[in-house]
Amino acid sequence: MIPPRVRRTLMTTGAVATFLVLAGATYQGVATALERRRFPHPGRLVDVGGHQLHLHCTGEGSPLVLLEAPATGMSAAWGWVQPALAELTRVCSYDRAGLGWSEAGDARFEPQSVATQLHTLVERSNERAPFVLAGEGLGAAFAAMYAARFADDVAALVLIDAPAGDEATRSETTRLVHVSPWLARAGVLRATRLLSDHARGLPQPSSGALRAFLNRPDHLTRAARELAQWDEAVSLANASPVSERIPVIRVGTRGAQRVAFLNDRGDAGTATSGIVEAVNLVRQGL
Repeated sequence: MIPPRVRRTLMTTGAVATFLVLAGATYQGVATALERRRFPHPGRLVDVGGHQLHLHCTGEGSPLVLLEAPATGMSAAWGWVQPALAELTRVCSYDRAGLGWSEAGDARFEPQSVATQLHTLVERSNERAPFVLAGEGLGAAFAAMYAARFADDVAALVLIDAPAGDEATRSETTRLVHVSPWLARAGVLRATRLLSDHARGLPQPSSGALRAFLNRPDHLTRAARELAQWDEAVSLANASPVSERIPVIRVGTRGAQRVAFLNDRGDAGTATSGIVEAVNLVRQGL
């Protein structure tokens, strides 16, 4: 039998823990509601068959540049890169299913489905192919798979910090992402900024929008699923040969990290320069 003193201690501890969880959940809910109004989607929602993907296009000119975000990222992760490219040509970023402002849909996430959905998005958005396709980190693996499967759509391929194998180790941040949906629901992530601080350095409103979604359980649930299949995505990309007629430009900034954004202006400038090089190659017909 549990002594009365111990029982009272356990009951008090349980009551305090319940209060903290409920308070955190309330804090999370109120903050999320405010962020929905503060950060509406800047682009348009395009139906890709049962759900909508968010596409944000700026600038004018040809060729189009299409940006594929890194793991846990979204269109806002290109906060330094997209405005710089928009001064040169038309550029579009988008949110993969379940990330950012895009709907998740009913289908289970599979790495090979990213290319299929992006192809549908481009077709239904009436954006012009062939385009320069640029991806960062895990996004580079998805971009390589797309170029191999839909070669006629791709005029040039830019791979930024592309993972080649297991060299991108599972950091503490990576492990945190796997439990982050639960921490987000309880308001822990928002209070501690364990993930949202990774958006620091990006210009506004991109930084604010990415910070907001890095505290959202719906975004983080899909992000965790993508990270869980990192190795499979990289293997598929490595096994997908890109046509020799497509110029491939590789750009390195901070090496292979599973969760990283181009929030440093210098790194973003390096990535932008690589994409500009690809645009110029296409314009010269090389």
